[in-house]
Amino acid sequence: MPRVSEKPASFTGNSKKLQTQKETNMKKILAAAAISTAGLMPAEAETIEIRTNGSTPAVIGTADNFTGQAVISPLYPPTDMTRASTGLVNFAPGARTVWHSHPAGQMLIITGGQGWVQEEGKERRGINPGDVVWIPAGVKHWHGATAISPMAHIALSYMRDGKNVDWFEPVSDEQYR
Repeated sequence: MPRVSEKPASFTGNSKKLQTQKETNMKKILAAAAISTAGLMPAEAETIEIRTNGSTPAVIGTADNFTGQAVISPLYPPTDMTRASTGLVNFAPGARTVWHSHPAGQMLIITGGQGWVQEEGKERRGINPGDVVWIPAGVKHWHGATAISPMAHIALSYMRDGKNVDWFEPVSDEQYR
């Protein structure tokens, strides 16, 4: 499946340089995520915990939080150690979140399909399997599938004062296009 491009088809820049820059940025994001949790992890884990697939029922996203069909499969709840709720979200073509922000930030790991993410006041950007998206605390944004492809991501939504998201208004069809 071809990747959704962030640049027009006529873009003729140095693709090797862009790929290197993208890899460097991804390494910085992953390093920051590792560092942010390093001080919270005990020197020795108590024991390994496995949450088996399907042990927590999936739910259909509500119209208050999504346009179109989105299925949320909770993977792991926030704890003192993880500080994030983790879930797999599957978006049908055209499905998307409403505008929202996260008081302590959010990381998306794109696992399938093709999607878009947009920060308020900026251009919509393509996201594809293997991409990692960091959304800083308080940044108003939306994300979802493209109009013709489903999209899936693992979302790590970090907690602050017992809260991990603030929901706002729906993304209009004009904004989505």
